[in-house]
Amino acid sequence: MNNEGMRLRVGVGAGMADDRIGPALQLLEHAELDYLVCECLAERTIAREALTRRHDSARGYNPMLDERMRAFLPLCQQNGVRLVSNMGAANPIGAAQAALNIGRELGWQALQCAAVVGDDVIDRVRLHPELLLMDRGLPLEEVLPRLASANAYLGADVVRDALATGAHVVMTGRVADPSLFLGVALHHHGWAYDDLPRLAAGTIMGHLLECSAQVTGGYFADPGKKDVPRLAELPYPYADLYGDGGLIIGKPEGSGGRLDRMTCSEQAMYEIHDPSAYITPDCVLSLQGLHFEELTPDRVAVRGISARSRTDSYKVVVGYLDGWIGTGEVAYAGINAVARAQLAAETVKERFRLDGGQASEFQVDLIGISSLHGEHSAAMVSDPYEVRLRVAARCADKKSAHLLGDHVRQLNMQGPYGAGGPVNVGTKEIIAVDAVLIPRDWVHPEVMTVGA
Repeated sequence: MNNEGMRLRVGVGAGMADDRIGPALQLLEHAELDYLVCECLAERTIAREALTRRHDSARGYNPMLDERMRAFLPLCQQNGVRLVSNMGAANPIGAAQAALNIGRELGWQALQCAAVVGDDVIDRVRLHPELLLMDRGLPLEEVLPRLASANAYLGADVVRDALATGAHVVMTGRVADPSLFLGVALHHHGWAYDDLPRLAAGTIMGHLLECSAQVTGGYFADPGKKDVPRLAELPYPYADLYGDGGLIIGKPEGSGGRLDRMTCSEQAMYEIHDPSAYITPDCVLSLQGLHFEELTPDRVAVRGISARSRTDSYKVVVGYLDGWIGTGEVAYAGINAVARAQLAAETVKERFRLDGGQASEFQVDLIGISSLHGEHSAAMVSDPYEVRLRVAARCADKKSAHLLGDHVRQLNMQGPYGAGGPVNVGTKEIIAVDAVLIPRDWVHPEVMTVGA
């Protein structure tokens, strides 16, 4: 099919902030990787970590960085594997320095780390209150006083540039998920940043791998309909990407999980609004000709992908403070359990009002009955023997949010009979997210090296 000497093998080390570590070790030990890529940022993650950094300027990166680096770096050194990750979140330089310190502590004295910075554009967007929030359709001015973060989705070119420094470990902030993987391909194969067929191959590679075990059977299993063997042993995938753009997705031979046309097709459609135009910072990907060929039980070839030139803008995810949520839960069991739970909810809401609580919105869930589909659920026609009530309120202040939870907890003695395990689940500050588009020339990514 392709010249074996031109093969790049990229493995997945994480697909979310708190993903499992064991499957990545399996790849590092047995899969003959060239690179390990850990994708750890959700939409709200940077805003959350930006708040963490306000309290401790040395933090603001992924909380699992220390644990992952202690597990991964010895095997990376032993097997010549380079690591790329957006675990840097709101503090890529701090993350790179932390990785360097851990590596040196573990005996890797020649370790070099690099950080990608420049995605933080909060100061720039503050100057443009006229920018339109893409989801709410309102000007940015509406949330400016509560703005917590604004980070542009950088592309693969800056990941390529970071690897060109010779760094063994590259830590980024906000980089588009597939761009982490494409950047590895650009560096390894020396592809041009306007070679659309190869940009397409590297981008679909990243999109299929970015959610770790989802392509190997995670978030897929449905007993009797879509069975996944040894679900408890889900492996992480890897990709073989060749110099001509040929692509194979694989998992360790004989491992658990499932890798086939169905798992690949589901992951390919994940978070895709328009299959003909999946917009990334690097290209506009089309999935219209995409198809998969099962080569073995552990390997699938990816074919038929194409791309158009990238847009002239960057997407910026903005995080802003949006009040507090207070929550409480309690269970009822026995005859008339649902009616008692409904009476309890109305009692909590009225006592909250009488005690001066302020809320813009309540949510009442009968877990297992109406918490997902509301009171129109078919489950409402039955009379379950047990139910757990959850009451939540969106509040402008922490005091009101805590008051709501207290009233649920107090149902133990002051509500309908038979309350089981009432708890004030607690309060949490809401970090809402939206997005704006900005011109590319507003963003100036840079690569910073540590340990060179």
